[in-house]
Amino acid sequence: MEGLTITRHEEDASGEYHAHIEGTDAIGRLTWVLRNGARVAEHTLVPREIGGRGVAAALVDALVEDAREHDFKIVPQCSYVAKKFERNPEWSDLRV
Repeated sequence: MEGLTITRHEEDASGEYHAHIEGTDAIGRLTWVLRNGARVAEHTLVPREIGGRGVAAALVDALVEDAREHDFKIVPQCSYVAKKFERNPEWSDLRV
C-alpha cells in the first residue's frame, strides 16, 4: 500500500508492529509477547480513520516476514491473525 510504513518496536519479551499511513497521526498496531521461544500475537488494533485499507493485513505480513527472516514461531492468539493463518496455509510451518 502506498504511503504505508511498518515499524518494529521491541522490548525484552514483548513488542509491537506499528503501521503509519502518510497524512494521518493514527497508528495501527499488532502486539506480541514472547512465550516459550515463540511470539504470541495478542492483538491487532486499527483505528477507524485508517481502517479498510489493508493495514491489519500488512501488520501480519510484517510479523510473518520477520518470523521467516529471524527463525521464530508464531502463536496466533489474536482472532485476526488466526484467520490470516487459516487463509495462508503456506504459513503453517511458522505456527505453534
